[in-house]
Amino acid sequence: MFTHAICRLPGTNFAAGLTTADLGAPDYREALSQHAAYQRALASLGLTVKVLPASLEFPDSTFVEDTAVLFQNLAVFSRPGAESRFGEVELIKPEILTYFSRYAQIAAPGTLDGGDICEAGNHFFIGVSQRTNQDGAAQLSYLLGKEGCTSAFIDIRETPGLLHLKSGIAYLGNRTLVVANALANHPAFDGFQCIIAEEADQYATNCILVNGTVILPSGYPKLKKQIEEAGFAVMPLAMSEFQKMDGGLSCLSLRFQL
Repeated sequence: MFTHAICRLPGTNFAAGLTTADLGAPDYREALSQHAAYQRALASLGLTVKVLPASLEFPDSTFVEDTAVLFQNLAVFSRPGAESRFGEVELIKPEILTYFSRYAQIAAPGTLDGGDICEAGNHFFIGVSQRTNQDGAAQLSYLLGKEGCTSAFIDIRETPGLLHLKSGIAYLGNRTLVVANALANHPAFDGFQCIIAEEADQYATNCILVNGTVILPSGYPKLKKQIEEAGFAVMPLAMSEFQKMDGGLSCLSLRFQL
């Protein structure tokens, strides 16, 4: 159960951020509207939502998930894989430290984006990607191991369409995963029930379980039905403007329990 979330508003220069998508430039007013709906959704599910002001210095900084991995009372600050995003960690660190009493930092030469980390209870799937390297993954695995957690590495560098691991998987609790078809047979998922999203629904595998409800990008009725048939309540949200900038639902908040 989550009690809190930290979000950051997109700035007027949001379209200047990094993207590999070929979907056109985001509409800023629509991005603000979708972000506001996201905040309301989290609040409606019982979270206290802290919304930080936009940062024009860092156009990608609305994607706060990449700055830290939060587990119980430990905050692990990332070292982003894109150099232009390094400053985002220091920008948000004081806010995170108002909630967390213990912290660690991924160090060079390691790189790590929070979007590559999927928590499944006390087990973590850690993506090795274009943004998270082997050294950064190993540092996080070591830190989590000291907290009594296990982890498995999943190399997605040759998997088309996946910038981050959580572009292709989500954990819904009860040992249930939503998995993109491109990762469907990965041995790391042995022992989990997998809801396999067809290729056309890959973007929507970036969904989030929040206090018993799965928030899912709108426009993916087949995957919505699959998740509902697995026994989960689903809340669709429009995410079109963030998709244009390689962003998903998980990217827009740091969610935690106090």
